[in-house]
This record gives sequence, structure tokens and C-alpha cells, in this order.
Amino acid sequence: MHRGRLIALQVGVMAVTLLLWHVLTTIPVGGKPLLPPFFFSTPIDVAERVVKWFAEGTIWRHLWITLTEAALAFIVGSVLGVAVGFWFARQPLVAAVFDPYVKMINALPRIVLAPIFTLWFGLGIWSKVALGVTLVFFIVFFNVYQGVKEVSPTVLANAKMLGMNERQLMRHVYWPSALSWMFSSLHTSVGFAVVGAVVGEYLGSAAGLGYLILQAEGTFDIAGVFAGMFVLAVFVIVIDWIVTMVENRLLVWRPVAAETRT
Repeated sequence: MHRGRLIALQVGVMAVTLLLWHVLTTIPVGGKPLLPPFFFSTPIDVAERVVKWFAEGTIWRHLWITLTEAALAFIVGSVLGVAVGFWFARQPLVAAVFDPYVKMINALPRIVLAPIFTLWFGLGIWSKVALGVTLVFFIVFFNVYQGVKEVSPTVLANAKMLGMNERQLMRHVYWPSALSWMFSSLHTSVGFAVVGAVVGEYLGSAAGLGYLILQAEGTFDIAGVFAGMFVLAVFVIVIDWIVTMVENRLLVWRPVAAETRT
């Protein structure tokens, strides 16, 4: 599908959703709207709140703090996930020994860890970073581990027959095999890094998007809650777009799937 048409369809979905939201919260049916504005706000009120935040400049500090927390969680969690994933994939004995412990830790509800991280690292950014790392790490780890394990035995045998050493195998065989899996996980990890930062702020902080949403919720300011969620959604889309640019740059060798024109 042509990129312009795809963007038009995506914008169309958003426009229809906003229009439906506006109609259901503003046009009376039987004397009152189907969706009470007190509980659902309206698109206009939410847009006005977002514009007010940016016009007054109050949002920038909160955005920067959440960005810092999410970026650190994303970077640390991704680096650890890639490193441990490669290590486990290349050391079957290590993977077998630690397999039950990895599964056990991954099964823990992350929300339970948030108070523990707060006690360990305080109410600053590092408790939010730690929570985000626990979300990002396992996503990247399992994908990288699987990507390295999925190396074609034929390709690997041919590479060894050509005399490649371990370092050359890592660079020319294992790493390219894991890249597609890794970037697939990174797209998901972007959202989880932000979730970790925001949840941490929600549970205890003095700034950040999670703090803004919590403050609005505490005063029954539904427009503020939806405005914070909207800014958060745009924030995640921008970061994901950056990851996509890096992916396209590093995976230029990847074949493009054939498209059927209609």
C-alpha cells in the first residue's frame, strides 16, 4: 500500500474516533448524552487542557522527567537483555541451569516490585528506572535468545567450513540473525519502558506524566486525565518512530516483502 494512502487511513481512524467521542459526549439522546462528560470529558476539553499545558510551559518539566526515566529504563533494560540473551544462547549449560529462575522472576507481577524499588532507591528517578528495566529486560532477552537459537544450521555449518572464528561468527551470523528479533522486541519495549516510568510516578513522585495524571484523578479532573494519557500516547509514538528509523538504517540488507497491487 502506498505510504500516503496508509497515513490517510490512519488519520481517518483517529478522526472518526474523535468525532464519535464528541458526538456521544455532547449531543443529547433522550435528554442527556450517552456518555456523561463528567466521566468521559470531551475531545474539545481535552485539547484545551493540552494546549494550556504547553502554552503555560508546565508540561515540559514533567515530560523531561518521564523521558529521562523511560530512556534510561529502555537503554539499560535493552543492553542487559541483549547481553544476557546472547550469553544464554551461546552457553546451553548456563541457560539450562538458570532457566527456572528466569521464568520465576519473569512471572512476578512488576507492580509488587515498585514499593521495594522505592525503599531501595528512594522516590527519585532510579526507582522508576528500575521498574522499567524489569519490564524491558525480559522482552528483549527472550527475543534475542530465540533469535540466536534460530540461526540456520546450514548457514552456521558453511560459515565454520569457511574458517570463521567465534568473533566472526558473532558478527556475520549470530548478530544479523538476532537483529530482526531484537528490533521486534524493542518496539514493544518502548511502550513498556514508558509504562514502568509512569507507574512508578503514579505510585510515588513529585513530577512526571504519571504524577500529572494522578493529580488530575485525585481532583476528578477527567479532562486532565485524558490529556495526560494523550500526551503519553504521542510521546510513545515519537519514540517508536525513532526506533523504526534506527531499525531501517541497520537492517538495510533485509529483503522487502512483495506487495500485491490492487
